[in-house]
Amino acid sequence: MIQKNQSLVAYFIIKGISDAPEVQSMIFLLVFLTYLLSLGGNTMILLLVCLDHKLHTPMYFFLANLSVLDMFSTTVTLHNILFMYITGDNTISYSGCMCQMYFFGFLICDELLFLTAMSYDRYVAICNPLKYHLVMNPSICVGLAFVCWVLGMIEVIPYITLLLGFSCYKSNVINHFFCDLVPLMILSCSDTSTLEILSVTEGLVLITFIPFTLKFISYVFIISTILKIHSSTGRRKAFYTCSSHLTVVILLYSTLFYQYLRPTSSDTSKSNKFFSLFNTAAIPVLNPLIYSLKNKDVKEAMMRKITFLNCFRILA
Repeated sequence: MIQKNQSLVAYFIIKGISDAPEVQSMIFLLVFLTYLLSLGGNTMILLLVCLDHKLHTPMYFFLANLSVLDMFSTTVTLHNILFMYITGDNTISYSGCMCQMYFFGFLICDELLFLTAMSYDRYVAICNPLKYHLVMNPSICVGLAFVCWVLGMIEVIPYITLLLGFSCYKSNVINHFFCDLVPLMILSCSDTSTLEILSVTEGLVLITFIPFTLKFISYVFIISTILKIHSSTGRRKAFYTCSSHLTVVILLYSTLFYQYLRPTSSDTSKSNKFFSLFNTAAIPVLNPLIYSLKNKDVKEAMMRKITFLNCFRILA
């Protein structure tokens, strides 16, 4: 029997990042600027890859897909905060909450898979450079991208299916700034043991551990190959080609491990908000910065396009 403090819900109330009224304007401004930076930076990367023929390589093909993922990810999560502050309405329908969680989960899974594909690309480029264009041909790249997109869509379905089976919640107030798995599990008065087991088996092993292991193995071979290069200039150049990708991998995995691989019963709402905000806002902003500031090819492509636009403006 459902207790008085346990009920079915038609909608959820999103508490947001902070309850303090004096910081609401600052939060809105920071989130809005972060959203614009994410969209602007990732759009720039996407356009450069599409328009500059020198960036028509496997590495930048996967980077363009990563930029699309980052734009969608920030839109799926941060629009809640912006809409809430503009309209004053901090509610979300039950179906809207499930949809938001599905798309957020699918985009995170896809990002992990695309980073794995990029690590394989770096492995082939550094460890088997003579076979690079044969192994990483356009058909293989498109096939890998297709597999990443489809797997990401499929992997989240079991979680949403189990959540849809939850009969009641202790409250409809979500202490978060969007619908996420851990806050809903804490709120649920249904048995969450199956979902917790799924989080460990599929979430930890299939979604997290296997891609992480593949990246780790790739970088073991990459670093081993780099150390065998006799020239210090050659070693720096080889490491430079994969340093941007390695930086993004470390940032993303460190926050995901800390955020999701802890007991749901612990009082972790504040830290979860912080790490979720870092994943959904900071990393999509940092990705284009890391790949543009640390990447010679992207900087040169940017300068070519700026020069072209300046010449076009003078002629016009």
